[in-house]
Amino acid sequence: MASVSDGDRGATRRRAVPPTPKPVSRVRMSAAQRREQLISIARQIFAERGFDATSIEEVAARAKVSKPVVYEHFGGKEGLYAVVVDREVRALLDRITTALTAGHPRELLEQAALALLSYIEEETSGFRVLVRESPLLSATGNFSSVLNDVAHQVEHILGAEFKSRGYDPKLAELYSQALVGMVALTGRWWLEVRRPRKETVAAHLVNLAWNGLSHLEAKPGMITVRNR
Repeated sequence: MASVSDGDRGATRRRAVPPTPKPVSRVRMSAAQRREQLISIARQIFAERGFDATSIEEVAARAKVSKPVVYEHFGGKEGLYAVVVDREVRALLDRITTALTAGHPRELLEQAALALLSYIEEETSGFRVLVRESPLLSATGNFSSVLNDVAHQVEHILGAEFKSRGYDPKLAELYSQALVGMVALTGRWWLEVRRPRKETVAAHLVNLAWNGLSHLEAKPGMITVRNR
C-alpha cells in the first residue's frame, strides 16, 4: 500500500473548504421600538440641520430602514417633526415646573434659571430643536410657548411681591416676560460657550433680576423725557 507523503497531506488540508458561517439573525424591533428609534434619530438630525435641511431619506438611512417605514409611523417629515417638538416642549416645561418648589421668590427665580440651564446642558439636541426657526407649529407649541407658560408662573410670583411692596400688580406680566426673556436669551448664549458653570450663570442672572427688583421705582420714567 502506498504511503501518503507529508506534502500530499498539506495539499489536502489546503484544498479543504471551510464551513459556511451561519447567518447572523437580526433582532426585529417592535413597532414601538422602531418608533422610538426614528424619533431619536430625527431629533439629532433636526438639531444639527433644522427642519428644512432634514430629509426623510436621511432619517431612514441612519435607521437602516426604507422610507415607507418612516411614512408609516409619522405620515411625513412634518408629522415626525411635530412629535419631536411636542416631546421637547413637555420635557422642558415639566422640568421647570417641577423645579419650582421653594417658597421664597428669589429661590424660585434661582430654581427656574437653573432648571433651564440644566436642560440645555443635559438635552442639548432637544434645546437646539426648540430654538431653531420652523415654519410649523406643533400641537403643544414651540420654545416661545414654553417661555410664555413659564412667564405666567413667574407672573403670579411677582404679582404677590409687587402687591406687598406697594407696586401695581398689573405690571407683573410685563416684568415676568422681561425676566424670562433675559434667562432664555442668556441660555442660548451659554449653549455655545458653556462657561462659566451653570450654577454661576444662574446666580448672576438672579443677582441682576433680584437686586434690580429690590430697588424698583414705583413709577419709572424716561430720563431723556425728563431732561427735555
